[in-house]
This record gives sequence, C-alpha cells and structure tokens, in this order.
Amino acid sequence: MIHTLEWTEQGVRFLDQTKLPTEETYVTCNTHEQVADVIRNMVVRGAPAIGVAAAMGIALGVKNSTAESPGDLKRELDQICDVIGKTRPTAVNLFWAIRRMQEKFERIRIRPVTQIKQGLIEEAQRMHAEDIAANQAMGRHGATLMPADGGVLTHCNAGALATAGYGTALGVIRAAVEEGKKIHVYADETRPFLQGSRLTAWELMKDGIPTTVISDNMAGAMMRQGKIKAIVVGADRIAANGDVANKIGTYTVAVLAKEHGIPFYVAAPISTVDLACLDGSQIPIEQRNAQEVSHIAGKQMVPDGVAVENPAFDVTPAQYIAAIITENGIARSPFDISLRKLTAQEVEVHP
Repeated sequence: MIHTLEWTEQGVRFLDQTKLPTEETYVTCNTHEQVADVIRNMVVRGAPAIGVAAAMGIALGVKNSTAESPGDLKRELDQICDVIGKTRPTAVNLFWAIRRMQEKFERIRIRPVTQIKQGLIEEAQRMHAEDIAANQAMGRHGATLMPADGGVLTHCNAGALATAGYGTALGVIRAAVEEGKKIHVYADETRPFLQGSRLTAWELMKDGIPTTVISDNMAGAMMRQGKIKAIVVGADRIAANGDVANKIGTYTVAVLAKEHGIPFYVAAPISTVDLACLDGSQIPIEQRNAQEVSHIAGKQMVPDGVAVENPAFDVTPAQYIAAIITENGIARSPFDISLRKLTAQEVEVHP
C-alpha cells in the first residue's frame, strides 16, 4: 500500500506529492507549523488525507508542548487548531478532524498532561487506521456499481494518495478489479495542478490497472465514442441536499455524463458529508495562486497582465449524481433523506 502519511517517532512523514510522478521523496514534519505548510502547499492533498494530516499535526503540536497543566495545554491546543484550520477552507474533513481532536481532549482533560498528550497521539493514529478501513468498505459497496468491463473515467486524484490509503474513487475501482472486473481507467489530467496525469496515473500503474491519461477537454468526445461506461470521483465536501464540491472541472464532467446517459458516482467517507451545509451555494471555494494557471513547469504561458481565475473546486448539483458511495452504504436521490440516514448509522468499520 502507498504510505501517503504516517506517524513516526521523528514526526509526521509525508510522501511529497508535488514531486510525483518523476520523484518519490518524503518530507518529515517536526512541528505543527510544518504540517500546516505541507497541507497549504499541497505536499499532501485530498480531503480524507487532509483530515488525517490535520489530526496528526495537532497531535504533533501537543506532543511538543511544554505546558505543565491541562489548562495551559488547552490554550496551546486552541492555538494549534487555529493554525491548522487556516490552511485550506473547502475540505470539511479538515474541520471534522479538528473537532474530533478537541472533543478527545475534553474527554480526557482531567488526566495528567503526559496521558493527555498520549491520548491525542493515539486518536490521530486511530483516525489514520479508520480512514483506510472506511475506504476499503467504500470500495466493496462501490464495486457493485462498476461495469463488468469497459472504461471508467475519473477526475483529479481520489486514490491512496488522497487518503490514508486505498482511496475513495480509486478504492472503488481497486475493489472492482480485485473482484475480477475488467476495467480500463481514463484519467482526466485535471488542470491546473495535474493531479490526474501526475498522481492517479502513477498509483494505478503501480497497481497494474490499465490507465489512459486524457486532457480535460477530451472527456466529452470519449463519452460520445462509447469509451466511458461509468464515472467515479471523490469529494471535498458534500452538502445535506447532495450537492458535491470536488476539484474544478468535476461539474463539467457531470453535465457531459448526464447528456450521454452515463452514471456519475461520487465516493467519499461520511466525514465529508456536512449536514450543516444545506446546499452547494454555502460551500466555500478556495482560490489558489494565479501562477498555477499562468505557468506550467515554471514557464509563463499567458501574456503579462492578463487576468487569471484559479478556483480549486466547483460544485456539482445533486441532480447530476446517480449515487454517493460511503463506507456506510450507498446514498441515492433524494439525498437529503438518504445521506441523513447513512450519517446516523453506527456502522463499525474495523481497521
């Protein structure tokens, strides 16, 4: 399994995804500020991985604390959470992880400081293991929706690299292949950060799953030619009504899928469902550096002074989504009912 991130005695170790696919290198963070930078600069990315990284960053910050009382440690914890919380606004898993670590602290705050620190480290490690187990459960549910053979399109990277391991959308594909389905993946390159061509293709090739990279503007033509039988993507936030925020360009793929009668699936853990967010209009969309669009491999591709837009995500309305795959099962329209039922389930997923 690809080790996207892991807790070590030296600190939190990350596979540097900005260097893929040509260079497989790792970065070890010794402070929570360094973890925040790693999240902000997309050394680690993907909503589930960001959530686990946030938890580990908080645990690392608490481990490094010199506080001698639970009260002083709580004040430092709040500061650490504030630093982590300001990294990336769209992925709700980030804030879910922060809340879970804060809640863990409250449950054990009467213990000695050393035990509180160890409890928070163990909670972050537990979240890492739970994420992998949830992805595997999601894969088993989603595999039933994949075609027995043929092309499956995915956008961005929702694989092992976007999670603690195995993957969400790519976990569904992996599970389908493990069941003997003959799937050929078409990976959108996913401009401007190229997560599809750099990351999805890299990890699927490591697994020996047939993969073809296409430019983003080829997807419609591939659908019309009958090369695509299903589409599965991940998500960074899912609103209560089933609207989904995912990498910019997802909405375009969903509209094209609807026009061509191809099922469009979303795979994401329950932690990505935000029932407090009523619909997609309430999802904050991160705006990133214009140079990600204006430059490729350091070379300027646009005229000086031209305006550039670079939203990292878009919102796909629920009407375009055939199903949302979670570790607790599959949600279908009406999503405001089915998602609420799935989030209410106490389904125990064992690491």
